[in-house]
This record gives sequence, structure tokens and C-alpha cells, in this order.
Amino acid sequence: MTGEFEHRHGYPPGTNQVRLADHDDQAAARMLAQVTPAPADLVTFYENIGDVTWSDVGNGYFLDPAGDVLLRLQEYGVVDVGTDQKADGLVIGSNGGGLTYVAGPYGAVYRTRTASLDEPEFDKVADDLRHFLELLECSLTRFNANGDPGYL
Repeated sequence: MTGEFEHRHGYPPGTNQVRLADHDDQAAARMLAQVTPAPADLVTFYENIGDVTWSDVGNGYFLDPAGDVLLRLQEYGVVDVGTDQKADGLVIGSNGGGLTYVAGPYGAVYRTRTASLDEPEFDKVADDLRHFLELLECSLTRFNANGDPGYL
């Protein structure tokens, strides 16, 4: 993606990477598993992947490091994703347009409808983290093909 980016867009690419987890990321993943009912696949993800930063794919896609997820949890608590029963979710990332991604307690991933978490409304975007990551991959592939990442 970055090889042709400057030629296509007229300016150099920003940070676009999937960073592998280091020791601190892995420790934060273990802590996340201990302090919340985090979905197992999210903990496994954070034991292997430090973060995802695709600043140039559309408005951008960002999956935060486990340490940031923990910090946000300590400062603000869990987010009620508004399902039929009270379901506490963890903010795991965002897009560059201000929308936030939240992992629900059973693994589903939700996206806010607005840029605020004060009284959020959510749309379910994936049944589980694997499905969400596949959708991110499709966004990257589509962006590479025609410059449009779609709407995730």
C-alpha cells in the first residue's frame, strides 16, 4: 500500500503497520484477562499483536495496545453496548472519523454511531474479533485496489 501511496495521493504515507506484541504488551494482555471478562480471542490477539495503525486507509483504522485499553478501563470503566441485557464492553480502537470500536463480553465487536461515548448508540459490525479482523483486511484490500476502504 505504501509503495504507490505518495504517487497516488500526492503526499507521503503516515504510519501503516501491524506491530507485534512486546513483553509489555503481553503483560498488559494478561492483566486485561484478570481484571475484566475480556473475550478470550481479544486476549490472544493482544498476546501476539501490539497494535494496528493504518492511518492512511480511508480516514484510518486503529486498534489500540492492550495497555491503552487497560488505562481507559481504569479511567472510564466499561461501556454498555446497549444489548438486551447489560453488556459491558471494552473500547479497543477507532477509525479516523471519530467512531469507536468496542469488544463486547461475548466477543462481538460494535461501532459507535457518533464520536461520543457519553450516551453511545452502537451497531454490531462483527460477530467476533476474527470476523472484525477479516473486515479490516477487506478494507485494506479494497483501499489498495480502488482507494475506497468501504464503511467499517
